[in-house]
Amino acid sequence: MTAQILVVDDVPANIKLLEAKLASEYYDVITAKDGFEAIAQAKDRKPDLILLDIMMPGMDGFEVCRKIKEDPDMSHIPIVMVTALSEKSDRLKGLEAGADDFLTKPINDMALFARVKSLVRIKMLLDEVRLRDKTSTEMGIQPAASNTFISDVSGSRVLLVDDDNVQGKQVVAKLAETYKVEWVEDPEQALAKAREGDFDVVLISTLLGDADGLRLASQIKSQEETRNVPMLVFVDEDDQRIMFKALEMGINDYLTVPVDKNEMTARVRTQIRRKKYQETLKSQYQKSISMAITDGLTGLYNRHYLNTHLGNMVREALKNGKHLALMMMDMDHFKTVNDTYGHDVGDLVLKQLADMIIKAARSTDLAARFGGEEFVILMPETDPQAALDASNRLRKIIESTPFKIGKGDETIQRTVSIGVASLHSEGDNGEDLLKRADEALYDAKHSGRNQVKVAAKMVPKGW
Repeated sequence: MTAQILVVDDVPANIKLLEAKLASEYYDVITAKDGFEAIAQAKDRKPDLILLDIMMPGMDGFEVCRKIKEDPDMSHIPIVMVTALSEKSDRLKGLEAGADDFLTKPINDMALFARVKSLVRIKMLLDEVRLRDKTSTEMGIQPAASNTFISDVSGSRVLLVDDDNVQGKQVVAKLAETYKVEWVEDPEQALAKAREGDFDVVLISTLLGDADGLRLASQIKSQEETRNVPMLVFVDEDDQRIMFKALEMGINDYLTVPVDKNEMTARVRTQIRRKKYQETLKSQYQKSISMAITDGLTGLYNRHYLNTHLGNMVREALKNGKHLALMMMDMDHFKTVNDTYGHDVGDLVLKQLADMIIKAARSTDLAARFGGEEFVILMPETDPQAALDASNRLRKIIESTPFKIGKGDETIQRTVSIGVASLHSEGDNGEDLLKRADEALYDAKHSGRNQVKVAAKMVPKGW
């Protein structure tokens, strides 16, 4: 996972140390020596994460964090404060200023990389939602959405899973001052409760007596209804293995036991605000989607929207030096479906194909109907080999999945041919990317069908 990280510290040796650590994991590092330069860099470069020292002359890290989080263009950027301070009051002050987490000097490498990967993953998902919102605004089909986080999240719903009676009562008492809290002591009931409850955040103890808290968290994350619900886990303060494992799994945050109630309140509020912000963007975006940007038959994006969004994605990828790939597919011998069974069945087959594409695509991918039986999947943050692998997986899924052709059990088998292209260095554009994918698709069609072909010059120059 490549990402750009802004390191802010007034001590050059500290910057060099962090820069070396991050570069060893292939992160792109930019630096700032004080708060003023940090704000300017954040506004200009829009990094994926900021590592921010607290003790700096002129403007300390708390003030820098507060100013960045108050700016609509930067408020979504995760901030991790790096400090030698160990007082809980300092941690709370940072969280209230908008920081997402803390790292204490001297920095533990495992803690650094686990936290960076976790927050960058969240940031990239949010970036994709913001970019789609921007695309719709540019097309004139929706007004610009507010880029600021919602400040008032009172009344949000919280699910607590904890069999420690004393700790559970304390957590509920504190959170119930602001939120609607449901407490489940039995882990077996937690899955059903999470699925049915429409919660804004879930808190799970990893110290459950008769169950694996991380396994339960993973199960909740795997359910479609709760996949996007932020999750925090309670972990023993000395169990770093569980802390890092939780972040690797996609858990949003953790709290050490014994739980500091004020820190818990701040971290829970941060997660809920981020979720509400993402939901606001998605809601406004979805309400404004109309036939102007979607295909009436399949519900996928149409060619007009794809072209506009592709232009945005190309500019972002070239600006940040990131990969971008595109697959173009065509159903083989589709005309015979229409000729044999009629256009109603042909439409039904295309709908089923669209469903397969949606299920196979990642949340950051964009699928569109390009025209007729041609479809395109735009894949950000995807290198050439990963794009080829994804295309072959999808081709095999379609080849092995029967298509229903009526109300009965009758089915037919169908295949697709796929062309894959990747973005080159500066000077490349969306139109050429589509053209190369189309040429590769043509090659696949005329080489026997039911296969994937890669566009010439697929490997980007200088990457």
